[in-house]
Amino acid sequence: MTVSYTLKVAEARFGGFSGLLLRWRGSIYKLLYKEFLLFIALYALLSITYRVLLTQEQRHVYAQVARYCNRSADLIPLSFVLGFYVSMVVNRWWAQYTSIPLPDQLMCVISASVHGVDQHGRLLRRTLIRYANLASVLVLRSVSTRVLKRFPTMEHVVDAGFMSQEERKKFESLKSDFNKYWVPCVWFTNLAAKARRDGRIRDDIALCLLLEELNKYRAKCSMLFHYDWISIPLVYTQVVTIAVYSFFVLSLVGRQFVESEAAEPLRPGQESAAALGDLDMYVPLTTLLQFFFYAGWLKVAEQIINPFGEDDDDFETNQLIDRNLQVSLLSVDDMYQNLPPAEKDQYWDEDSAQPPYTVATAAETLRPSFLGSTFNLRMSDDPEQSLQVEAYPGSAQQLPATQTPLLGRFLGAVAPSPAISLRNFGRARGPPRTPHLPRFRAEEGGDPETADRIEEEAAGSGDEALEP
Repeated sequence: MTVSYTLKVAEARFGGFSGLLLRWRGSIYKLLYKEFLLFIALYALLSITYRVLLTQEQRHVYAQVARYCNRSADLIPLSFVLGFYVSMVVNRWWAQYTSIPLPDQLMCVISASVHGVDQHGRLLRRTLIRYANLASVLVLRSVSTRVLKRFPTMEHVVDAGFMSQEERKKFESLKSDFNKYWVPCVWFTNLAAKARRDGRIRDDIALCLLLEELNKYRAKCSMLFHYDWISIPLVYTQVVTIAVYSFFVLSLVGRQFVESEAAEPLRPGQESAAALGDLDMYVPLTTLLQFFFYAGWLKVAEQIINPFGEDDDDFETNQLIDRNLQVSLLSVDDMYQNLPPAEKDQYWDEDSAQPPYTVATAAETLRPSFLGSTFNLRMSDDPEQSLQVEAYPGSAQQLPATQTPLLGRFLGAVAPSPAISLRNFGRARGPPRTPHLPRFRAEEGGDPETADRIEEEAAGSGDEALEP
């Protein structure tokens, strides 16, 4: 049964996740404790062998081997390989759940499209939805061990009421080397077409809508089957598993507390390197935590790579089958044309409906409604910024270059700015202005005749622009 703890984390509080650490069912402790105990036992065996059974020369050789293994373990890109793999497995796990066929949309369309309050109309609706449920049972038998144990043979499917004996004979008479979960969907389409000819489905639009919903339902059955067929490539799973196991095999040897390397010749006042070696701890806490994290990560992927097994967090496929059959039959049979009387609602004469609050939730009414992120934006007090102007095609090329005060400090007085002032916006109706033509001033040392000639050329270009 799926372990649900949603209510426990409904509110963020101090130590909110701490209470979840004490659970056993569905926990990482239940998945990992055997491998964890094995790692501790092997580490303790090597430690006792090094400390008790080896000679001094053998300890020196072992220490060199341990340092080599410790350096080699750091070369394995375990975090990258394992993290990418687990991310892929989690995405695949959720995609498989969303591919489980649910008859909710289909049963609503059947109830609205297939008419008739007599026995034949009731039989049509119940048969159509039963065919849909039969298709999901057949495909779940192919992918879920729980469902297969519940319906090990087709006789069990008949006894459960999903199929009649005549339908079973028809089903088994079809010779095919492939999975035949799609057969009830074909029965559904043929029966729906017959209901259209008999007038039980009143128009082609309703029949088209019914078949579209069936195709969506059948597509999920097909996708579920293909998820079971096409797994994550085996080579990737092997690479990740070998990487994790290799890392901890090297850690078993390399993380032992061994003697330090030989000390260099000492200078006056210098302490021995052996005296400054690592602290000799019998229990490698950091190594055990590393094993718990990395091996636990791999165990997570191992559990959810196929969520149709019998682990604690695998999908409750048998309960889904029970739920789907019950609610679908209620929808197309007991609820068909079984409507409560239409009445005026409580807010019929009110302009604005306001449902009441309880004392526990009354404080929520004091909060203002969210009207948008820019609702409280403080606008400029300059009235010029709120003026409306007209935009003319091509006016941007004819506008004079203006300059912002802030950029002018950095670019200098002669550097043009791309900013456009509202005073100049939309002034393209008259002759094009030429503000960038150089003007020579006599008082600044320029030639007066040259300045007059430039002004005449500028006036002439303006007159040409005014001609049609």
